[in-house]
Amino acid sequence: MTTKRLMKTTARHAVIIACMVHGVFAGSTESWAETAGSSDSTSKQIARGKYLVEFGGCNDCHTPGYFLGKPDMSLYLSGSNVGFEIPGMGTFVGPNLTPDKETGLGNWTKEEIITALQTGVRPDGRVLATVMPWQAFAKLNKQDVGAIADYLKSLQPVRNKAAGPFGSDQKAPIFVMAVRPPADETFGADQPKH
Repeated sequence: MTTKRLMKTTARHAVIIACMVHGVFAGSTESWAETAGSSDSTSKQIARGKYLVEFGGCNDCHTPGYFLGKPDMSLYLSGSNVGFEIPGMGTFVGPNLTPDKETGLGNWTKEEIITALQTGVRPDGRVLATVMPWQAFAKLNKQDVGAIADYLKSLQPVRNKAAGPFGSDQKAPIFVMAVRPPADETFGADQPKH
């Protein structure tokens, strides 16, 4: 066997052994090819999630300064500084969607993010305010909503505590956009009963 051929064979065996050791110590049942391919698959899933988050306008309600005409992209998706007032419910502020463990989604699992997006229910049991369009997200297929969750979990954590929520009897110490009925009508009086 030539030296060149011996080096190729040795290198090939080293790669095979490294992959086997990785599988044993990591408890993996995937082959090396599957493991290598999953990185590409994960990247595509995260890219899809980024596309959906951007297309869905999540930045609008979850990035400080957006509603004031000066979005702070260094705090991208880390929680708004403007609340939405809903009559009889209170004022709600788009929270931090980055994986920061103290102020964001860092302690939420992928499945908990998916559940909140598709059912409007947070891990603590609280129901999301109606200003969060979870009803629209509920129509996404599992792959797309999973991609959104993967993308959010892939973001750099940003420590930024969004204010609120504030009850209808509380004054929010931030800018507020209000949804109000016309002054000459009672809220909901002309709305069909469901």
